Amino acid sequence: MATELTLADVKDLVAYEKEREAFRRRIIELKSRRRLSVGDRVSLVFENRETALSQVQEMVRAERIVDPEKIQFELDTYNALIPGPGELSATLFIEITGSDDIRKELDRLIGLDAPQRVGFDLGDAGRAWGRFESGHSNESRISAVHYVKFPFTPAQVKALAAPDRPALLAIDHPAYRHRVEVPDVVRRELLADLQG
Repeated sequence: MATELTLADVKDLVAYEKEREAFRRRIIELKSRRRLSVGDRVSLVFENRETALSQVQEMVRAERIVDPEKIQFELDTYNALIPGPGELSATLFIEITGSDDIRKELDRLIGLDAPQRVGFDLGDAGRAWGRFESGHSNESRISAVHYVKFPFTPAQVKALAAPDRPALLAIDHPAYRHRVEVPDVVRRELLADLQG
């Protein structure tokens, strides 16, 4: 199980600056193995302890934060992204570019964060439905960024681990219905989170 980040995990500004380039390259590579596009408008990046730490380090750097209490606030915020036992955690992005009316296109997806809209289809093991963090949309507006957790049963973890069994990530919204096979490289990353 991934442990929460603490102040001891966060490098000070000078130490982080010295290793930032190599650290960021490693995180970009990691996120490439943890990203899944579902259709042409939605992608998910599955978070773990390392991705959360990278976000804390970048916030500390960008805001020049040195006060331990303020760093702890960032830790508390990003620790929520670390998956707990038997779950996956993701940042879901609605990616709309090249539109004259981005708000209109975004509003077509209101309700995407409703129950049983986004989930892993694991065949006989059923669906691991996403549970969205509240506060990112309402009946008339939707955010382009959402945080979602996917609780898995032991049977669903076993199904995801079986390379001969299909594993799909599906979105079932009236204005956006897409399914994508979870590639092996992404499966391995997700299984490390679920089994870890």
